[in-house]
Amino acid sequence: MTKAIMIQGAGSNVGKSMVVAGLTRAFVKRGLRVAPFKPQNMSNNAAVTEDGGEIGRAQALQAMAARRAPHTDMNPVLLKPETDTGAQVIVQGQRVATLRARKYAQAKPQLLEAVLQSFTRLCGDSDLVVVEGAGSPAEINLRKGDIANMGFAEAAGVPVILLGDIDRGGVIAQIVGTQTILPPEDAAHIKGFAINKFRGDVSLFDDGLTEITKRTGWPSLGVLPWFRDAWRLPAEDVMDITSTPGGSYKVAVPRLPRIANFDDLDPLSSEPNVSVEIIEPGRPLPGDADLVLIPGSKSTIADLADFRAQGWDVDLHAHIRRGGHVMGICGGYQMLGRDIADPEGIEGKAGRVPGLGHLDVITVMKPEKHLSLTEATYLPTGDPVTGYEIHLGATTGPDCARAWLRVGERTEGAASPSGRVRGCYLHGLFSSDAFRGAILGDLGVTSDLAFTDSVETTLDALAEHIESHLDLDLLLELAKTPRCYSNS
Repeated sequence: MTKAIMIQGAGSNVGKSMVVAGLTRAFVKRGLRVAPFKPQNMSNNAAVTEDGGEIGRAQALQAMAARRAPHTDMNPVLLKPETDTGAQVIVQGQRVATLRARKYAQAKPQLLEAVLQSFTRLCGDSDLVVVEGAGSPAEINLRKGDIANMGFAEAAGVPVILLGDIDRGGVIAQIVGTQTILPPEDAAHIKGFAINKFRGDVSLFDDGLTEITKRTGWPSLGVLPWFRDAWRLPAEDVMDITSTPGGSYKVAVPRLPRIANFDDLDPLSSEPNVSVEIIEPGRPLPGDADLVLIPGSKSTIADLADFRAQGWDVDLHAHIRRGGHVMGICGGYQMLGRDIADPEGIEGKAGRVPGLGHLDVITVMKPEKHLSLTEATYLPTGDPVTGYEIHLGATTGPDCARAWLRVGERTEGAASPSGRVRGCYLHGLFSSDAFRGAILGDLGVTSDLAFTDSVETTLDALAEHIESHLDLDLLLELAKTPRCYSNS
């Protein structure tokens, strides 16, 4: 009979996604069929699934850890922020609405049915489902209508392990305080706790574990030391994007306010001969950059305005004049064109705005979202490229005659006459080793990295790390058959 366990955090960004990925791979190595699940995620870093929808990138990584194809049931509700107060709502892989925060709060109870449907289906094809919460259950102001933490645990009948982050300090207060502030019926779902991100001699925290257990009555599953190779795994949260110093070849990436699908950066960050520098607002694009990479955006027109407000348009023009290279992916591709037309007001007020003008193309926004897993060919070399497309709008113009990818019978992308400015809609293309090697080789950089193999190796190392430091036998004992599944 299927069992499930839920990892909730005593705060945001305590490492839940990474721990769930590690647990998933660890139990797969024990011979179990495991599935990851996150009822509700908020992220503009999405993955396209084989069943034609989109889920959070972290759940795609967890699916990889489980050695399963990503599926929309693994993340049935995905929120993609478009403004400070509103988000696109994706349910079981498909966009259903754009709602402001207050309207979404009112809609959450209706979304619980879809969440439980997806969870029940996963349970039917798994020995163990490892569930990831969102944020913290201690945010009791959000408890009414909750589907991400204790609301889900209660509805599905899934026991909870509470994860604390010792690196930020105050972890005893995190764990004990969570029990104190939770309603007793919610606290009763928590069956144990674990500590993450410890640096130094773990035995120094033995007394801390004893104190937490004495005050809460919960058993400790152990203390996870800091996992030094965590940076090798694709990041989900935009706050986790960091510069990665490496070789002398510099890729500059402006941090757009609504940056999306930034996993495009991960293979480049892993290259030993490449330095990826994230350019924060308030800083100019560096004059010594070899390549400026403009990433995807959840709101292209708004991010284009912010790009100009930072003066990055002036910096980019100077970079190109010096002979530098530019690549735009998805939203970044759209920005590089002459114009962006939004006749139906999909991103705000209907109208037309000038692009950066470095590609002779025009983009017209359309309400239909293009979602697909894509296999392409890099035309200059014939190398295979795999990735995914997830965008609104269509781009056409003279520079599309210099397309550099072929997808089936159609070409994809555009390039300037010099070839130094290029754009395309294909995300994830740098994960293809031969293509990445060819692109970097054209720029004078040697690459022999097998990126996907390196992620697999890191997942195995993470599983061993977790197996060594957490009591996984106890975790399996605490896992239970979900009530929603046993009653289905």
